[in-house]
Amino acid sequence: MDKEKELKRSKRNALLLLLAAAAVFLITLFLPRNLWVDGIKAVSEAAMVGALADWFAVVALFRRVPLPLIGAHTAVIPRNKVKIADNLALFVQEKFLDANSLVGLIRKYDPATMLADWLTTPANSERMARYLVRVLRGLFEMTDDVRIQRFLQKALFTLIDKIDLTASVSTLLESMTKEGRHQELLDSAVSQLIRTLQQPSTRATLSRQIVRWVKREHPIKEKILPTSWLGEHGADMIADAVGTILDEISADRGHALRIRFDMAVEGFIDRLKHDPSMALKAEEIKNYLKHDETLNTYVKALWGDLREWMRNDLDKPDSLLQQKMRDAGRWLGETLAQDATLRGTLNRQLEQAAGRMAPDFAAFLTKHISDTVKSWDETEMSHQIELNIGKDLQFIRINGTIVGASIGLLLYLFSLLPLVLPRLMS
Repeated sequence: MDKEKELKRSKRNALLLLLAAAAVFLITLFLPRNLWVDGIKAVSEAAMVGALADWFAVVALFRRVPLPLIGAHTAVIPRNKVKIADNLALFVQEKFLDANSLVGLIRKYDPATMLADWLTTPANSERMARYLVRVLRGLFEMTDDVRIQRFLQKALFTLIDKIDLTASVSTLLESMTKEGRHQELLDSAVSQLIRTLQQPSTRATLSRQIVRWVKREHPIKEKILPTSWLGEHGADMIADAVGTILDEISADRGHALRIRFDMAVEGFIDRLKHDPSMALKAEEIKNYLKHDETLNTYVKALWGDLREWMRNDLDKPDSLLQQKMRDAGRWLGETLAQDATLRGTLNRQLEQAAGRMAPDFAAFLTKHISDTVKSWDETEMSHQIELNIGKDLQFIRINGTIVGASIGLLLYLFSLLPLVLPRLMS
């Protein structure tokens, strides 16, 4: 409404100035002619011409002026709605959404540093945590709906159906075993076993198991033999023997166990790829995940308990989840602020993402802009444009009146030169 009032006020001012010029012109028609009256008349005439010409130019932009010949070239904006839509969309695409512009924007503003500065401010990390809490609450409320639950279950089952377990597992294992990476896992397992065997608690457990075995399998001999001594020394012997074997495996990259481990992994991958029984087993696993009543009941109960706990926690003033979100946001901000390399990597990733996404995003957004503008009503579109720029256009009418009057005055003064020059020359 404010824009409407401003536009009406601007139109009224321009019209009043035109009427003032017309009134002066009419008055001069009834006055005795002399130098001054003729001058005022010339100025008012020129002012009216300037005002009417600019009035026509402004009005012709937004609506049709029913005048012979020239009327066909009025209502410029409504008649060219489609061109305006396409050109506006193209302008946005070329000047704002091309890859170079987006990458330049990222380099100019350094979003990683901006994010770090924003997150390290306590009020902002608190605000982010509150926002995430609201999002989580909304998700929990949505998942309470039975129809949403059915939809999610259907989506999950569809995803399970589309997954090729044998191909996925074989690809994963191939990636893990590439360049001997699986041997690193074996080294880690061997090291962990060695450390476990060296712990007193492990040897004590072995000793107890030996004593129990002797008592169970040889109850008569147990009465005669020093069972506790056998247990302790037997545990040490077993641990030392196994430890020696593990040390050999750890030190020898060509150990027979390592070779058998390689063969077992390769054989398993080959079976995943080509053995029909493995594919059948994978399908059985998928059917079990989808249809086993006990498993699904357990998962639903587990999810329900977790959701209820999270919902209750989010309702507390001292919510643990909100606190963790706040701490995580602050930690991320501090980490980014302290690590220039990480900020640079994040910015480069954003630049690459912008470069990849720019064409598709620009095509989508420009089509949306073009289609939206084309769907507008011509009259309403003209009215909206006039509301936003019409006030300035009315100043063109006012300026046209003033400029016309000034030119009229100059022309009138020039017309007096033939009368003035002979007098000046004499």
